[in-house]
Amino acid sequence: MSVEIELAGEGGGLATEEMVLNMGPQHPSTHGVLRFIVTADGEVMRRAVPDIGYLHRSIEKIAEKVGWHGFMPYTDRVDYVAAMTANQGWAMCAERLGGIEVPKRGEYCRVIAAELGRACSHLLGFGAMGMDIGAITPFTHALREREMINDLLEELCGARLTFNYLRIGGVAWDLPPGYEEKVLRFLDRFELAVDEMGELLSDNRIWVERLAGVAPVPPAMAMAYGLAGPNLRASGVNYDCRKAHPYSVYNDFEFDVPVGTGEKGELGDCYDRYICRLREIRQSSRIVRQAIEKIPDGPVIAKVPRNFKPRAGDCHVVLESARGEMDWYCASDGTEYPYRVHIKTGSFTAMSIMEALSPGLMIADLVAVIASFDIVAPEVDR
Repeated sequence: MSVEIELAGEGGGLATEEMVLNMGPQHPSTHGVLRFIVTADGEVMRRAVPDIGYLHRSIEKIAEKVGWHGFMPYTDRVDYVAAMTANQGWAMCAERLGGIEVPKRGEYCRVIAAELGRACSHLLGFGAMGMDIGAITPFTHALREREMINDLLEELCGARLTFNYLRIGGVAWDLPPGYEEKVLRFLDRFELAVDEMGELLSDNRIWVERLAGVAPVPPAMAMAYGLAGPNLRASGVNYDCRKAHPYSVYNDFEFDVPVGTGEKGELGDCYDRYICRLREIRQSSRIVRQAIEKIPDGPVIAKVPRNFKPRAGDCHVVLESARGEMDWYCASDGTEYPYRVHIKTGSFTAMSIMEALSPGLMIADLVAVIASFDIVAPEVDR
């Protein structure tokens, strides 16, 4: 829209008209097909309203048509940046309704895969965040490490992005021969690389000035808007599904839950959201080490009928994805097809707070805010 400038009647100053700008749906910093309708006075935003729906694929309806086993590959597309957790959510729903107990070794394989996937996601999250606000070098460092993790995941399940590794009752394959030693050797150098990336960014003057004090979210506001995962913990709320509602074999491991402290600016600002993800990578590495050391012998998958028909009823599964609490609700009518499936994700709830945070920020700050919430478009539109 054009901006009309005219002499004001009082004082002879200038009166300006607000602009309405479209950021997206094809914009590199939106990390997918997202659109923000930005009302701005010059460079200062009055508000930024998210307009979602560009990636809606009716994935929940597809579950009703392809059956219990057939839906597993589709779950990769719920969050293609950390697909293992989405696999696990669907598997847990079916197992709970079908009364299936996953073998202990299968659960350990799930944890190893999920935590490597979490590290992968966070590397891409803050690496792309750096690139969005003008720091190209951290992105190359993060992508180097992410590619090495992808090599490990590819060796495990044959894929680098949409894994389809989990199955109802366990996992598709056991760990390859020598895999544990290979992962431990990688972690030895990976942990040093994470420290190096932290040194490159965490105290960088430009990085701190672009993020500290920008879009702070107080704890009460974070909970009121339903923020989840690192976005919630960055506001000082110590809540992690792996601790609060332990699932799989997470009770077997010791790990810390990083929370924001406002160490560089204000509690719950963009910097806190960044630093929580960086520190979570170290905890994921710690969990993987323990899982490899403790993994028991035995089968990795239970016997599940091909024509799987769980009991009639419904269930609700909650697990900790890279973007926070991922809820799976499933209703069964006792047939080979689910009656109803619903998925709630962290990116969807993060989008809801954007409009409330935007007034008074610069347009350039919106890029940092989107990146700090680590929004993945397919998680928003299902």
